[in-house]
Amino acid sequence: MSKVFVIDSEKAPLNPIHPAQARQLLRNKKAAIYRQFPFTLILVESFPDSPIGFSSFDSTGTAFAERLAEKTRTASPISPLRLKIDPGAKVTGIALVNDSTGEVVFAAELKHRGFTIRDALASRRQLRRSRRARKTRYRKPRFLNRTRPPGWLAPSLQSRVKNIKTWIEKLRRFAPITAISQELVRFDMQLMRNPDIQGSLYQQGTLAGYETREYLLEKWGRQCAYCGVKDVPLQIEHIYPRAKGGSNSITNLSLSCEKCNTKKGTKDIKEFLKTDPSRLEKILKQAKRPLADAAAVNTTRFALLNTLKTTGLPVETGSGGLTKFNRSQQNLEKSHWLDAAAVGVSTPILNIRGVKPLLITANGHGSRQSCRTDKHGFPSRYVPRFKFVKGFQTGDIVKAVVTTGKKVGQYVGRVAVRSSGSFNLSTKQGLVQGISYKYCKTVHKKDGYSYAS
Repeated sequence: MSKVFVIDSEKAPLNPIHPAQARQLLRNKKAAIYRQFPFTLILVESFPDSPIGFSSFDSTGTAFAERLAEKTRTASPISPLRLKIDPGAKVTGIALVNDSTGEVVFAAELKHRGFTIRDALASRRQLRRSRRARKTRYRKPRFLNRTRPPGWLAPSLQSRVKNIKTWIEKLRRFAPITAISQELVRFDMQLMRNPDIQGSLYQQGTLAGYETREYLLEKWGRQCAYCGVKDVPLQIEHIYPRAKGGSNSITNLSLSCEKCNTKKGTKDIKEFLKTDPSRLEKILKQAKRPLADAAAVNTTRFALLNTLKTTGLPVETGSGGLTKFNRSQQNLEKSHWLDAAAVGVSTPILNIRGVKPLLITANGHGSRQSCRTDKHGFPSRYVPRFKFVKGFQTGDIVKAVVTTGKKVGQYVGRVAVRSSGSFNLSTKQGLVQGISYKYCKTVHKKDGYSYAS
């Protein structure tokens, strides 16, 4: 069950509680809504000496103050949680797991805007080059007198790291997080290059098989290396056969369908493909080539690891193969938040019953353009100097209760402000135009993200 975050009146995080307990606190007016996304309550009364965690809080109608004071003497301490992260190029999975019980108390999927940033930078670059070509003296090129500092990341990659950092900081304010787990590398390259490496879980066994198979599926495009067939069961095949001295190194492995594997048998690959020299050359080159996106992905993930270390919490790392192994052992379906919950050796038997992930999309905070342009690049309208109108800004989530006129009713959605005070609301049912600011009440202030569940 997805739990509700609770903080005390001093804004210190307590144990997340069941939604029914949250409703009881709100009904008795012992707590108030502190934040809508993620949904968080703040207690009205202060008990600074209480280690209360609400893990066994009852929902009867007895006086809250007496109950809480009594629990101060007998309550269990706050249960520490582990924040688990599965970074991705487009979507990052996030899960909060109780290591002692295996319960997933919160899950989210964070959609990044890296590709949007890349396209915006490309558009800006083309515009500036066009102006230089026309000799408008707009902006001198600066690529010849700039050096990049150590650890530099492209803005589209840096955005992903900062998105995750932002959400780590948010969740640490609302939950008692004491450890972090991150999927650091997609595949354990050391294990696959040297299959005889020793250590915990590093013997030739199930985990090594998961690492190798997932890597080969990515490397060979999930198709047979010899005939190119797809959507059939694939087998791991030795390019140079073991019977003739071939090794188990990852550079000597490929994928083949059952038919090609049986046909090749213990033949040398040069003998097997002597009638198809172009395919032979392609396979031999591909065998020694690492994954195309490994460098960029690893660079970003190690930058994220350095960011996580600055939190001061212990950071556990694991590989993508280990994540799939943990997920498969517990028969969990493939999704970003479940991958996050299965990251690392510390993964317990997970309890995911009733968990519904929060879907988060990074939108940014707008643009610095002083005017909007048409499709030809000419100015079409100005942009107001100030973002706020009557206390609202575009991107806020508001609730409008309209009592008169054609649009009588209640609406909840994202607001787009106008200087006239007549706003537009984007709701689940569609766009509602011409809602006066007088009917609107802020539910969630704009923070650069949009939310769905």
